[in-house]
Amino acid sequence: MNISRPRKRRTALLPYLLLLPTVVFVALFTAWPTLLSLYQSFFRQRLNIARFREPTFIGLQNYIDLFNDERFLRVLSNTLLYVLGTVPLSILLAFLFALIINRKMRGIGLARLGFFYPTILPMVSAATIWLFFFTPDYGLLNSALHLWGYHGPENWTGNPNLALPAVMIVSVWKNAGYYMIFYLAGLQSLPTDVFEAAALDGANWWQTLWRITFPLLRRTTLFVTTIAFIGAFQTVDHIFVLTQGGPSRASTVLLYYLWQERIENQNVGSAAAITVILVAILLVFAIINQTLSERKEGDNVR
Repeated sequence: MNISRPRKRRTALLPYLLLLPTVVFVALFTAWPTLLSLYQSFFRQRLNIARFREPTFIGLQNYIDLFNDERFLRVLSNTLLYVLGTVPLSILLAFLFALIINRKMRGIGLARLGFFYPTILPMVSAATIWLFFFTPDYGLLNSALHLWGYHGPENWTGNPNLALPAVMIVSVWKNAGYYMIFYLAGLQSLPTDVFEAAALDGANWWQTLWRITFPLLRRTTLFVTTIAFIGAFQTVDHIFVLTQGGPSRASTVLLYYLWQERIENQNVGSAAAITVILVAILLVFAIINQTLSERKEGDNVR
């Protein structure tokens, strides 16, 4: 009797058994809700209107109505500005913070704590802190402007031109320290002999940073960019605290608008269509980001 066959079979099944909990979790909480939203997006259903409570098949009409709606187009524009304003700046600050604290000097532990501290705060708490900063009359930002000679009290969260930048400031302050951790880990894992060779060749600080450090951190940058982009679409807690999407939808982003359609308006079909659009945007970005990264890796190998 060959005893090794059952043992080999169990060994072959072990990787699949280890993956099974993750597969089940992804299937239940990612794949199924996405497919359900795709299905519901083809129906009209309003739970707060008696004659529209039962789902009625309307095909692509939900998508057509959304892209013909000026409010939705304004929300898309706000979301684009929010992503472009927060993601690059957060990543740049995270990289600079990591360069600063990746040194052996007195008090570096306090510096690391100071940069990372906003990360451990809940977003609601962070927004509440900044709400005091944004207070029109006696807020810290307006007090600082008074010192520089500007005496007009500015309503940061009530001004349509400043509401979205105010929300972006809170997001950058909250997330830069989190992304810094990944860059710090990447910097500390870089080979030291490469930098020693560059120093012997006479490379200055900027040449070492641009020609060696940043290219070696390409995969870290890809990962940070991906999670920062996805996080920019997922974070809405501070909008509830600071502006509630106003004034006049000036700070309403896609996920907040989705919440309004599903919870406030109880428009199941429209909310499902917005969900599909949101997932599609994130999926396209992830594919493009991964493709460009692999292409750069291939060019470097050649």
